[in-house]
Amino acid sequence: MVAITLPDGSVRQFDGAVTGTELAENISRSLAKKALAVKVDGALTDLFAPIEDDARVEIVTRDHEDALDLIRHDTAHLMAQAVQELFPGTQVTIGPNIADGFFYDFARDEPFSTDDLAAIEKRMGEIVDEGRPTRKEVWGRDEAIAHFKDIGETYKAEIISDLPEDEEIRVYFHGDWHDLCRGPHLPSTKHIGKAFKLMKVAGAYWRGDHRNPMLHRIYGTAWASEKDLKAYLQRLEEAEKRDHRKLGREMDLFHFQPEAQGSVFWHAKGYLIWRELEGYIRRRLDEDGYVEVKTPQLLNSVFWEQSGHWAKFRENMFVVPDEIPSTEDEGPVLSGEGDLMALKPMNCPAHVQIFKQGVKSYRDLPIRMAEFGCCHRNEAHGALHGLMRVRQMTQDDAHIFCREDQITEETQRFLALFSRVYNDMGMTDIAYKLATRPAQRAGDDATWDRAEKALADALGAAGLAFDIAEGEGAFYGPKLEFHLTDAIGRTWQAGTYQLDYVLPERLDAAYVDETGAKKRPVMLHRAVFGTFERFIGLLIEHYAGKLPFWLAPVQVVIATITSEANAYAEETAERMRKAGLRVDLDIRNEKINYKVREHSHAKVPVIAVVGAREAAEEKLSLRRLGRKDQEVASRDDALRALAAEARAPDLKAS
Repeated sequence: MVAITLPDGSVRQFDGAVTGTELAENISRSLAKKALAVKVDGALTDLFAPIEDDARVEIVTRDHEDALDLIRHDTAHLMAQAVQELFPGTQVTIGPNIADGFFYDFARDEPFSTDDLAAIEKRMGEIVDEGRPTRKEVWGRDEAIAHFKDIGETYKAEIISDLPEDEEIRVYFHGDWHDLCRGPHLPSTKHIGKAFKLMKVAGAYWRGDHRNPMLHRIYGTAWASEKDLKAYLQRLEEAEKRDHRKLGREMDLFHFQPEAQGSVFWHAKGYLIWRELEGYIRRRLDEDGYVEVKTPQLLNSVFWEQSGHWAKFRENMFVVPDEIPSTEDEGPVLSGEGDLMALKPMNCPAHVQIFKQGVKSYRDLPIRMAEFGCCHRNEAHGALHGLMRVRQMTQDDAHIFCREDQITEETQRFLALFSRVYNDMGMTDIAYKLATRPAQRAGDDATWDRAEKALADALGAAGLAFDIAEGEGAFYGPKLEFHLTDAIGRTWQAGTYQLDYVLPERLDAAYVDETGAKKRPVMLHRAVFGTFERFIGLLIEHYAGKLPFWLAPVQVVIATITSEANAYAEETAERMRKAGLRVDLDIRNEKINYKVREHSHAKVPVIAVVGAREAAEEKLSLRRLGRKDQEVASRDDALRALAAEARAPDLKAS
């Protein structure tokens, strides 16, 4: 007998092994029609796989949380079938799921075109209609290698050769078409549905190594329903409109060029946003008890060797020899054998050097040390992405040196600061995660127990719900992750908070406790924005360029209808500037509708329109970005209201 326990706690008895399909039919005919797979004791498996022992079993249908990954996996196979039918001789290599979809890499002489994608999609739909049944076979290693070589699938044969000796070689069939795959899969191609779309083509090296052949990658997306697919494509369209790189050009904020890969050329308007944010966060740090420091950008490699970054991060550091002038003719020489300098990729070792100057007592702790530190990381060219991934970055970085008994209190304090700042930024949808000990880590379990409990206690005391990110902590300690959801539902990880027992030990940081004994401080690494570059990019995309009034680089444009109002417009602009507003004046001989369209496109929040009547009555007609109506106010009233609106959130509260 086999006893199957269902999610509602009921138990069904079977005389022997039972498949997921048979179980679903035993429950109800309608459930059997909707079933895609089963979870047996928490493990996802095929409907046709026999369940031979007592187990807890859940039927997976289209609305189950695991269904989407299954659908995408099968859609990748569906695409591969269509490609090989339309383009004989093409080899399939790998095709995993990714965020929002999947890709497959193909080996063929000619790259795919966008016209090819339309033909592949059409064939995929036809294969869905055919309802090709799925089955699984387990092959011997030698048999599998020989088979795939015989049919010209040399990449697949190589994959099998590299698998561990004890790995089961599973081959999934969809009709006659088959591929090496771990599975599980849907019962047939008809269960995939047609809520899929092929998105783009790209090149990719076999196994990510530039020394290997170039393959041709097709990206696609798949969803549980046509409604979900349509919503996703609309989000993509909206995301394209919000792309910070596009808006950065349109708003004249910044640019990039090949001669400075990964570094930003900030224009005057873009740097105004930076300055406003820097002033804001500096005031928040001042009121929260931080001291601000400034440390060198070039440090000797000895610091990075001591900290452990040299071994783990060396390839991402910009390194230069430490040369000194020579009295000989042979030119500059190294100051010492093998002496190297590196542009700092992070600030923490430098902050420890400041902490170590002079004797620190337990009474001095905590010390909250902040720096707007410019750092450099040698990111790969292909990884660079506008402001979101750069080589030169400035962090709103800080390190808190504290006693172990102060961890919970300092964490609560930071969580309050983080929440205050993101509320001020208009970003309140935040999910919190506690990343716990990884398999490879420094320190003993007792220390990790205390560290993880301290962070969990702080989250609890702050009244914040959180998830556990098992095993995703840093090697030196647990960390908190902050996941923000933006205006169109995308999730971004912002800020950081990491607990570190290791670096103070490596760099010999110490304080004197109440007994006169030398003790190691705990080091809390934290940033609120993260980097200014990425945070500004995030803000631009969240607000679609329509930044809050206090952050807008140009807050008001005074635009004239007629030249008779020019003198009044100039006087008004001067008054606004004296009140602290950032104002541009547009007295060009252009129609007012043209001016309004141009400045609206540049995302100016307020356009003050003035003509002869406004000049005579000392009034302004105010047009707000995104609104069709306008308000007419006296110049003095408008100036007072706009000046109050232009104050940063922390200054409004004071």
